[in-house]
Amino acid sequence: MQLIVLWDIDHTLIDNAGVSKEIYAAAFSALAGRPPTGPARTEGRTDRLIMREMFLREGLPEPDWTAVEAALALAGQERLEELRRRGTALPGVRDALKAVSVQDGWVSSILTGNIAANARVKLSAFDLDPLLDLSVGAYGADALQRPGLVAVARERARLLRGVRPDVPVVLVGDTPRDVESALTTGSGIVAVASGIHSAEELITAGASVVLPDLSDTADLLRILESFAAR
Repeated sequence: MQLIVLWDIDHTLIDNAGVSKEIYAAAFSALAGRPPTGPARTEGRTDRLIMREMFLREGLPEPDWTAVEAALALAGQERLEELRRRGTALPGVRDALKAVSVQDGWVSSILTGNIAANARVKLSAFDLDPLLDLSVGAYGADALQRPGLVAVARERARLLRGVRPDVPVVLVGDTPRDVESALTTGSGIVAVASGIHSAEELITAGASVVLPDLSDTADLLRILESFAAR
């Protein structure tokens, strides 16, 4: 049985302890010449959308995306040690990633609103990056809206790993946007109530499988195997 498992990062795999919003504020400040008047709105949005909304809210023209991405990458790299000091990998994550990574025929990667550079910063801060096939992931520069990332990851898995187009995809994430991305692309969803959204909110969004966190590796594998068998 083959399967593509795509994990969200923030509040699914790690707690960034507020560093993520500091990255957006620093990138905005570097581009605008002043700090924003309020924090970035994240909750599963892509970096492209987050930064666009920040500039619109502040009444400023949106800079060229190349400049925005460079500012985000610099701000993220500068906060690697701060993230390592304040943040943490969430319960069970390391064991879950290890278990999925050794399943025959499975591809385990990332689907995140973060740009690729900052995804690597966040994962490497807690030594999670070796447990994922990051080259086939989809990142915040790849699409404006999150559902568009699913096709990107699927195509990369096809090109780089020879995965057939009909292999099931399962998203693992903590926000209603993760659920929406799965439902609108015909993917499976394992929602985890490890972020700010309750299990009830995730069920209301349409998730049929909701876990409190990723600490029960055996249960998670059983669920993922059921998707692979469909």
